Amino acid sequence: MAQTGHTENSTTMRRTLRREAPSTIGLLADAQDFAAMRRYRTFAFDDHTVYLQQVESLLKVLAAQGVHTTVALFDPEDYAEFCVESGLDADTGASRSRFTAEIAAAGATVTYTGQRLSDLIPVLVSRAVRQATWEYATLLLADLGTCADCGQDIGRAAFDRASHLLMRLLEAAGPGTHHLVCSTPTDNDQLLAVLHTHRDTSGPARLDSAEGAEFATVLAVAIALESRGGVVLRTSAPDSPDRVHGWRLAHGALAPLTAGEVFNAYCTDADTGEPVSPESGVEYCAGFDIGADPAEPHH
Repeated sequence: MAQTGHTENSTTMRRTLRREAPSTIGLLADAQDFAAMRRYRTFAFDDHTVYLQQVESLLKVLAAQGVHTTVALFDPEDYAEFCVESGLDADTGASRSRFTAEIAAAGATVTYTGQRLSDLIPVLVSRAVRQATWEYATLLLADLGTCADCGQDIGRAAFDRASHLLMRLLEAAGPGTHHLVCSTPTDNDQLLAVLHTHRDTSGPARLDSAEGAEFATVLAVAIALESRGGVVLRTSAPDSPDRVHGWRLAHGALAPLTAGEVFNAYCTDADTGEPVSPESGVEYCAGFDIGADPAEPHH
């Protein structure tokens, strides 16, 4: 009986430890990515829909056990490169598990709280895109080096300038719920950053620090490369129509757009150039002076 009691106690302790050990699931959200993984003999699934159903069932089981679970996007190309660089056999569950732990450490994950997988996937994809954009923009800034004239780190100076412009913009925007978009073209892609903030009638704007850093980094790329960057601000407040304002980046400053320019930018399809009907209950307004300090001379 003593031995039985010891065994039961050990089992209970292991279950307790299991509930306190977090789990991460590497999700093949895209059917094409799923198809790419089928070349591995140890990958047991052959139907993407069934796979997603099984993932959702597993998430529910882990949640019922009290296990904190996060979901990360599993990219087959990145996985293959990871296995080559790490000297791992890609056709093993252990290698897939190790890769999942690596991508989870990068931060582009979503915590499972009982939501449907169909609701979780768009959030996860958006977060992964944001992470990739921030990493790419950060590398662009880091590769700029130092100014030959003054020795200043160009990327750092551009980020400081972008942070200043963002803080002045949020201050000048006043109370309300604000949705900001910054876009800038690069040689390889169109970088896009989104920031959501809210400001009461008193006190500063409340914003997510990670979103703020990502937004400032993309704006910094536009400043450093002197590209055609732009910022759009949409403000919502109770009992009033949404207001949309816009600016273009010029010489390290945000130059206000006219109301007509804002209307054209918002009501034109970016891919086709065709007109798009304006939204009901939205006012398209000129950008306003954000009161930012003048930019230092660019070297």
